[in-house]
Amino acid sequence: MRPENYQAISHPPSNEYELNFGPNHPGIEGNYALKVKLHGDVVVAARADGGYLHRGFEKLMEGRLWIQNIALVPRICVPDPVPMEVCYSMAVEVLNDMEVPERAQWLRVLQLELSRIAAHLFTFGGHAATTGMYTTMYWGVADRDQILDLFEEWTGGRVYHIYNIPGGVRRDMPAGFLDRVSCTMDYIESRLPDYDNLFFTNQVFVDRARDTGPMNQQQALEWGVTGPNLRATGLAFDVRRDDPYLVYDQIDFDIPTEAPGDAWARTLVRRQELKQSIHIVRQVVEKLPSVSGPVRTQIPNPLAWNVPAGETYTRVESSKGELGYYVVSDGGDKPHRVHVRGPSSMHAVQVLEQLAVGARLEDVAQIMFSLDACPPEVDR
Repeated sequence: MRPENYQAISHPPSNEYELNFGPNHPGIEGNYALKVKLHGDVVVAARADGGYLHRGFEKLMEGRLWIQNIALVPRICVPDPVPMEVCYSMAVEVLNDMEVPERAQWLRVLQLELSRIAAHLFTFGGHAATTGMYTTMYWGVADRDQILDLFEEWTGGRVYHIYNIPGGVRRDMPAGFLDRVSCTMDYIESRLPDYDNLFFTNQVFVDRARDTGPMNQQQALEWGVTGPNLRATGLAFDVRRDDPYLVYDQIDFDIPTEAPGDAWARTLVRRQELKQSIHIVRQVVEKLPSVSGPVRTQIPNPLAWNVPAGETYTRVESSKGELGYYVVSDGGDKPHRVHVRGPSSMHAVQVLEQLAVGARLEDVAQIMFSLDACPPEVDR
C-alpha cells in the first residue's frame, strides 16, 4: 500500500506517562512500589503500593496464642525487629499487671540500642546506593554484621531473636559477652570518620540530598511524622525521653535535631543518633554488672494462658519512629484485637506520596530511603 493511502492518525502531544517504580528497583526496599505519574522527568502524582510479601499481621495475631505472637511480630520490621518484640511484650505485661525485673529491663535496652545501630547502618548503605555510592552500602552491611554476630551469640538468631517475652527476656547473657559488646562499639565508633569522609560529607551526596524531599515542622505534625524524620524538622521529641519506659530515665543521652527537614537533614539526624546509641550501650555495659536478680517473671502455662480482659496502648521509640501497640483482650488465650501503629504507615504512604510530587525521577528512591520505612508495617 502506498503511503498516501494510509489514514492519518493524530495523537495529542503529551509528555506525561506513568511508571511503576519498584518493587524490583534496587532503590526501593523489599517488595514496595511507588506508582508515579511523570511530566518529563518530574513527578506530578504518586501512589504507594505496599506489596504482598509480609502482610496481614494484625489478623494473624488474633488467631495465635499470646506467646506465639513473639515469633510473628519481628517480621513486621525486619531491619529493626527488637522494638516489635519489646512493645508487644509491654502491652501483654500491662494487661497482666506484670512487673518486669530490673535486670531484664537493662537487657532490653541493650538489645534495643544494638538493633537501632544495626538498622541505621543498613539505612545508610541503602540511601548511599541511591546516589551511586555503593561502597557505603558494602561497608554498612559488613559493619552491621558485627552487631548480628552479637545477636547470634546472645539469642541464637541473627535477625529474628524471639528473645523478649512477656515478663522479661528468655535468658541472661553468655559469659564475657559485655566485653565483646564493648569491643564492637569501639570498632563501630572508629568507623564513623570513614563514613563521614565517604558519605555524609561527600559533596555528591550533599548536593543530591540537600533540598530534596523537604517538609517543614507543621507539615510533619499534620502528617503524623515521628522519629528521626520529625527531629529533622527541628522538633526534639523522642519517646525514650518524653515518655520513658524500661530504664531510659536512668540513662543520659541527647536528642539530635536538624532544621531543614530534607533528605540531607534526615540522614544527619540518624548519623548523630548512631553516636548516641553507642553512648547508651556503653552506659548499659557499665551498669549491668551491678544489677543482679532474675531476668524474667514467672508466667502461666503459655499454652493455657488466659490474659485478663482489658485494653492498653504501649509505645517505644524504634529506629523508624514511634512504634505503638493497641492490644485488646477478651479474657481468652488469644488477643481479641491487635493494632500496630508503625511509623512506616505514615512515612511510606501519605508522606512519601506528598514529598515525591515535584521531585525528579532520580530522587524518588533517595526520598524513600531518607524516610527509612519498613514496608511490612504498611500492609500489616
